[in-house]
Amino acid sequence: MAAEQPIVIATRGSALALAQANYIVGECRAAFPRLRFELKIIKTTGDKMQKSSLAEGGLPKGLFTKELEVALLKNKADLAVHSLKDLPTEIPAGLALAATPKRADVRDVLIYRNAHFLESSKRETRNAKEWSPGQDHLRGFGPKLTLKEFPEGATLATSAVRRKVQLLAARPDLKIVEIRGNVPTRLRKISEQGEWDGTVLALAGMTRLNFKILSDGRLSGDAVPEGLLASVLDLETMLPCVGQGAIGVEIRAHDERIAGICERLNHFNTFQCVAAERAFLRAMGGGCQSPVGAYAEVSGERIFMRAISFRDTTVKRSEAKRPLAEAAALGEELAARLGR
Repeated sequence: MAAEQPIVIATRGSALALAQANYIVGECRAAFPRLRFELKIIKTTGDKMQKSSLAEGGLPKGLFTKELEVALLKNKADLAVHSLKDLPTEIPAGLALAATPKRADVRDVLIYRNAHFLESSKRETRNAKEWSPGQDHLRGFGPKLTLKEFPEGATLATSAVRRKVQLLAARPDLKIVEIRGNVPTRLRKISEQGEWDGTVLALAGMTRLNFKILSDGRLSGDAVPEGLLASVLDLETMLPCVGQGAIGVEIRAHDERIAGICERLNHFNTFQCVAAERAFLRAMGGGCQSPVGAYAEVSGERIFMRAISFRDTTVKRSEAKRPLAEAAALGEELAARLGR
């Protein structure tokens, strides 16, 4: 490919979206050094609705993707980079999911305040002018706390229906409340607001923002408030949402030039896994806020998937395995089982 007009990559403007888009730009430039790639930041409906609850009924599909897709269809962008979990399973006519780079860790993380840090801070600042009585209402806990070890009646904040129902399935005594904002905003809220004991976030997103969980359980990173701890939740406790940890690259369906670029970005096993998960979600008739979870992984020439549904107020679980070439059929099979 010879250098021509720049290839425009559309993305949202959040820190996480930009981290993902810049990763794609870096991969593109490494694979095609003679081509020019530029980012185009687009504000989506979801970005404009930060005060709305994602659990509310009637919210439009494609909250974080529609405006990027419009840019593709109007030839104002050539690729759109999404958190795949945000991309509806029904893609508009004329567009296609062309690539998914290798997936990151799909697990969720429990974030909460460090009791030792809080006590140390209180001792150091109790007599200082900047001391605020409200700080006494913050409570923290020990490192590497599992969900089972969290105190009875604790309040956890999440905007995801999937997380809420799985948290309550594991711990019916918990109080689950709504939280909005990007990852740094949510971390700051947990650090400062005593009415919440913790929150649950995706490990993949935190990793892409260069946050790290240290060996002693402390959460580290440039935008992380002091005194936060993190515990990774196992998949038996918290099954991820469809596409979690994966980046989706969307293009115009018949743009062979851009499709050729995407071939170099794609990780085959990841693409098959998310195809199975998205087929499951599509057959269940849901979107990214549906009370279902699914996770597929490749083993040799076969693909194994487990899924969970809370649609009928009862927990339904199932798992199955098929040849790798039957990824979509695997998702549809599990949807048929759980949709009964």
